[in-house]
Amino acid sequence: MPAADHSPTGLRTHTCGDLRAEDAGQTVRLCGWVTGVRDHGGVLFTDLRDRYGKTQVVFRPEDADLFKEAGSLRGEDCIQIEGPVCERPGDQRNPERTTGDVEVEAASLTILSRSDDPPIDVIDDVEANDEARLRHRVLDLRRRPMIAGLEARSTLCGALRRTFGGLGFLEVETPILTRATPEGARDYLVPSRVHPGRVYALPQSPQVFKQLLMVGGVDRYMQFARCFRDEDLRADRQPEFTQLDLEMSFVDRDDVLATLESCFIESFGEVGLDVPGPWPRMTWDEAMDRCGSDKPDLRFGLEIQDVSEAAGESGSRIFDGAVESGGVVRAIRLPGGARSSRKQISAWEDDAKAAGAPGLAWSKVGDGGEWTGPLASHVSSEAQSNINGAAQAGPDDLLLFGAGELRVVRLALGAVRTALGSELDLAGEPHRALWVVDFPLFEEDGEGGWTSSHHPFTAPMNAGDLEGAPDHVASLAYDAVIDGVELGSGSIRIHRREVQERVFELLGLDAATVQDRFGHLLEAFRYGAPPHGGFALGIDRTVQVALGRDGIRDVIAFPKTTSASCPLTGAPAAPTPRQAEELGLTVAEPGEQG
Repeated sequence: MPAADHSPTGLRTHTCGDLRAEDAGQTVRLCGWVTGVRDHGGVLFTDLRDRYGKTQVVFRPEDADLFKEAGSLRGEDCIQIEGPVCERPGDQRNPERTTGDVEVEAASLTILSRSDDPPIDVIDDVEANDEARLRHRVLDLRRRPMIAGLEARSTLCGALRRTFGGLGFLEVETPILTRATPEGARDYLVPSRVHPGRVYALPQSPQVFKQLLMVGGVDRYMQFARCFRDEDLRADRQPEFTQLDLEMSFVDRDDVLATLESCFIESFGEVGLDVPGPWPRMTWDEAMDRCGSDKPDLRFGLEIQDVSEAAGESGSRIFDGAVESGGVVRAIRLPGGARSSRKQISAWEDDAKAAGAPGLAWSKVGDGGEWTGPLASHVSSEAQSNINGAAQAGPDDLLLFGAGELRVVRLALGAVRTALGSELDLAGEPHRALWVVDFPLFEEDGEGGWTSSHHPFTAPMNAGDLEGAPDHVASLAYDAVIDGVELGSGSIRIHRREVQERVFELLGLDAATVQDRFGHLLEAFRYGAPPHGGFALGIDRTVQVALGRDGIRDVIAFPKTTSASCPLTGAPAAPTPRQAEELGLTVAEPGEQG
């Protein structure tokens, strides 16, 4: 990494990443952590480490007291040393380190604080489990990969602030203590001491407030917002997270996407996430048809092919039954996949089942186009040839089939495609970005009703469609996707009171509930609400993609576990009896049902 740009302090003149050959002869003071002491022929060496890098320090036996004290050092002791910078002999230089041409000969040593034996190793490729790393996060944060994540995060936020601020976006803070609104997850609730029996909700997003800002005339708003969602966690989810929240007035979808794209391209480039424009646009239907996902990874092919017509009279009960019942037959062609083992194919079958399918049919294609495998004897030769043509399959290919209801087939083959891309390492550089647009406004809630695909404030593409069937209403929502990861989403918002009331009605909310939860928004719409739209960019996910990390926990300073707990602090914890009494709470013992 480049030398740090910093001002000297009373304790140090340089950081451990600063020194170069041209600094030879200077007397410097360094502070940092000891990485271990090595005795090479009666001379002691240590690497002194801080956030900026490592510098080799030499202790010579001529100063007996200094040498003795240096011999007492242990890993992670925090020390200060002072001495001259010396060039290393040519055969002792370390080309893999920015400070590898020099070392400091210690003339003095001050032990700032001692360290106990570290419970985890402070090395780049630490083998400690996640629980141990989170419990001892202060040690984990000293590792270079962790520092790199925090540095990239800071750089990204600074770049975003500059680019959007330069376009007139005002940075405005919105309340953390608010009331619950439907955002798709459970709320974290905060009991009120001064209003007994009442609770605040921590915001899942600042959605309503930023719309109120638009009505209030703040035509360009931004905020690095802390958001809270009480939901089951995965590698890309945390109960609290940070998003760059944005909103603009007097715009249509193209205006918003053009502004976002130009700012994102400029800002992302500062952390090595190069995604030149123009970003392609893909409708939600197209993404689901081609990739089985609304966040498709475009770095590899393996697109899903519709072979329903070719498979409709195949003789196969699975294929024929799917088509006759109004379903589909779709396939992924894996080039060279005929060499796949049965174990590999079984794993992909498991991926399809986990996505909701009853299974995954498959066949290998031989030299003459004939199929081999359990499906081959059930499909006529003519159908095999027709399906090969529809799927563009040839000798040595593997065909993986989904058959049945469209939604299930899409999701199942989408899961298989994602697994193939990962397991076969098909996704290489460069990064690929796109906009997914034209999402459905509603989706079935599994209980005979409807829920919002994004949130209930998303505008329909055509307000007149709200008088028809909810499942046929398209929205003005859009997602930014890079390398198969949804980095954020947004939409043009509803700004007319009657349209918003109609959406609430289709969601099954009665008038009293609407007034109780959203009366303040509907009231604001009475006073000339401008057309507006916005976006929320996930900072954690963006840094994760930029650095190629597997999850977001390594780019967050103090994350939670998958059980939403903090091993470092022990949160969440029971309130004290006094706190419970003041808040009017009855505290159940762990495991009690209430």
